Amino acid sequence: MLLALGLCGTGLLPAAAASAATGPGAYAFAPGARTVEGTASAAGAPRLDPGRIYRGSLPAHGRLTYRLDLADATATAYVPVTAVPPAHTDVTSTDGIRVTVRDAHGTACSFATARFGAGLSPRPVTALGKREAGRALCRGAGTYSVLVERLDTGGTSAPWDLELAPVMEPRLTSPGPTGAPQAWDSASPEPITGEARERAGGAGFTAARALGPGVWRTALVPGRTVFYKVPLDWGRRLQAAAELGGAAGHGYVGGALDLSLYDPVRGLADDVSLGYTGVRKPVALAPLPPVEYTNRYAAPAAVSALRFAGDYYLVLHLSDRLTETFGPGPYEVTLRVRVDGRAHAGPGYAGRPEPDGVFTPTAQDEAAPPIGGGGAGSAGGTGSPAMKAVAAGGIGLGTALLLVLGGWTLAARRDQTRVSAQKPTA
Repeated sequence: MLLALGLCGTGLLPAAAASAATGPGAYAFAPGARTVEGTASAAGAPRLDPGRIYRGSLPAHGRLTYRLDLADATATAYVPVTAVPPAHTDVTSTDGIRVTVRDAHGTACSFATARFGAGLSPRPVTALGKREAGRALCRGAGTYSVLVERLDTGGTSAPWDLELAPVMEPRLTSPGPTGAPQAWDSASPEPITGEARERAGGAGFTAARALGPGVWRTALVPGRTVFYKVPLDWGRRLQAAAELGGAAGHGYVGGALDLSLYDPVRGLADDVSLGYTGVRKPVALAPLPPVEYTNRYAAPAAVSALRFAGDYYLVLHLSDRLTETFGPGPYEVTLRVRVDGRAHAGPGYAGRPEPDGVFTPTAQDEAAPPIGGGGAGSAGGTGSPAMKAVAAGGIGLGTALLLVLGGWTLAARRDQTRVSAQKPTA
């Protein structure tokens, strides 16, 4: 997919045209999220159940612990934690959070950090902790702890809100290859052109708006973060770039525009930002491979994160420091999206993931176009009874679409033959 952002003219939109960007706004937490209070140590830590979403709060210089009970030694657990600082608070580039998963003996299974970066602008950041089955460490079932630490330099004492969304991935029905794919096309594609259509982003992961290939337009004010989701089936590939167009004014803003890509369990695949002088300038994610189960065995995060089918999240943030130099906006943003690659059936799981459907691409909503041909949509989403029956039979979505299209073509040919047979001869 290609995603590009552009500012037209001065980069500012009239207020009447900016209904999608009326202010930085708050993060949209998942409806019905359970409130949870972490503890200072593993003793008495609250339990996180995979498939549920939780909301909490992280104090300044805080460290909170949660409990994860894993009854299945062969399943992989993911614990994404999103930290949301208050708008307009002072942050440094190295401020952020760290998430660590430990076993009952204190051995670290994984750790990940997420920082605000060069934009020096408060925004939601997400770090992913995980207990991966089949690794040398943390092999068994039992109780694991999830430690969430705030990394800050004392710029503000205000607490940061948290959203925790644990996920459980079952083992495969039969063992498969354990090596990363060796070859894929890493060339950057040509950008998509065409007339832009309006498409506002959501304010959080669970509020993300669906995008298909094409050219889209929205409006952002400095400090705002928006979320889009792109359904990707097995074998499909996403590519994204962002362009911030020209604006009136003089000066420089580091990290003015940030573009991030997260996988279906909110693991960060790539994150890029650009410095801005008011002149149109593009930025692009690294070339990405097609979605494959075996990507998890690759070392680079931009490859390893592309390990599931499901909804991938493109997250855009416009630094609040743009206001000082180039004005309060809102700014017009143009999105260019590309998805390619051939869809195919994925590996079989020996059980249901939690939450159910997390590794199934969602159906496109009515405002978004189809995600290309050859199986870009969802095998488990809405659609015709024929499509649902094919999906239930375990056929890959690309094959399903070919079957449906072939059926339509055959029916059309039969009708044409019937009409021709009924015509009188001269």
